[in-house]
Amino acid sequence: MANTYTQIYLHAVFAVSGRACVIAEARREELQKYITGIVTRRGQKLIAIYCMPDQTHMLVGLTPNIAPSELIGDIKTDQLITSTSGDGSGVIFPGRKATGRFPCPIRIWIRVVKYIRNQPTHHRRKSFQQEYVEFLERHHVPYDQRYIFKPIRVDPEC
Repeated sequence: MANTYTQIYLHAVFAVSGRACVIAEARREELQKYITGIVTRRGQKLIAIYCMPDQTHMLVGLTPNIAPSELIGDIKTDQLITSTSGDGSGVIFPGRKATGRFPCPIRIWIRVVKYIRNQPTHHRRKSFQQEYVEFLERHHVPYDQRYIFKPIRVDPEC
């Protein structure tokens, strides 16, 4: 019997709608665990995740039985994630397609895990918009400047 062997790692980045700071630190870990559950139920492996107040980064090990867009869509359209709780701490991610997905070769896997886990430190030096454009350019992804995530509000927490 033939077997299929794969090693596909994907660094996914998505912003909160309107770049609002709605992922409260007090709820960050709960949201990360919930997203991990979605990924695991789909038979994939979440290697690293960090939810900033206005964005989420994750490194996922994928099997060939699911398209990356399907997995990200499941996360972004999950009813619990898209609903806003009474205290305003719910999360709303924009549509399925508003996501950066970048391949992560095994040779830089550890560096990407450290990068994801150190998001708060990293974003003291660089804005999400700067970071996102660098990802696009580093991976030679053509983009239209009009559709890059724009900072909506000036918030010291973001």
